[in-house]
Amino acid sequence: MMAKIDKYISVFNIGLQNTFVYRWNYFLRALFGLIPLAGTVFLWRAIFRERGGGLHGYDYGTMIYYYLLALLVSNLVTPTEDEWQIAADIREGQINSFLTKPLSYLGYRFSIFLSGRLVYTAVTLPPIVLIFIYFRHYIALPDQAITYVYAFISMLMAAFMQFFITYSLAMMAFWILEISTIVFIVYSFEYFLGGQMFPIDIMPAGVQAVMKWLPFYYELFCPIAIFLGRLQGAALAQAFAIQSGWLLLTWAAARAMWKRGLGHYQAVGG
Repeated sequence: MMAKIDKYISVFNIGLQNTFVYRWNYFLRALFGLIPLAGTVFLWRAIFRERGGGLHGYDYGTMIYYYLLALLVSNLVTPTEDEWQIAADIREGQINSFLTKPLSYLGYRFSIFLSGRLVYTAVTLPPIVLIFIYFRHYIALPDQAITYVYAFISMLMAAFMQFFITYSLAMMAFWILEISTIVFIVYSFEYFLGGQMFPIDIMPAGVQAVMKWLPFYYELFCPIAIFLGRLQGAALAQAFAIQSGWLLLTWAAARAMWKRGLGHYQAVGG
């Protein structure tokens, strides 16, 4: 058991070294990623100035705080280039080396994902911290310590869900040469329905009721809503139950896609 764990720790360390090479690329990406935030600030300032009041429990300050948290959580949980790397491994036949080794490809990629998130977070955190300091007047931290625990657990599940979804999408490379169209379609849904464009709970109640059963709701919005105290009591318990269910489903889908894809790969002489 320990020998198997040591293998993945070694993969994690190699991933740290390889990912660190791209630290300036990550830093510049985070820096230019702040440009949409600036546009969002001006947009909501104009909206609230025109309305002259709140919007479903949000005022200008809490809306800006929401987008700050969205920026932070997105940087912590969203995979970076993982789908393209996995697809390249499949197209170029690199996965052949895993077929003869006692090493799970899913476990291997998960170790790479964790190392990538660690380096990406370390590199991109400084500019994000500066943005938080600039908007510090709008920041209101939770009063109860348990809120941090709940939000952290939800964020971990969100990160794992995003990885498993990314992994499953990359498995399409077993059947099609170019996966970019599928990836961008799914990512468009994630951006629109996951809470990056706007908070989900400003939508009509009927729309929210539907979106709560979709996986996108739990990839970003859920941990933020918990941290902001907008999910409590029975609603919080329901959110954890559904998010846990989606986590298990995405994990099962990732394993199933690998198994079916590998069968197709071997059948055609990969």
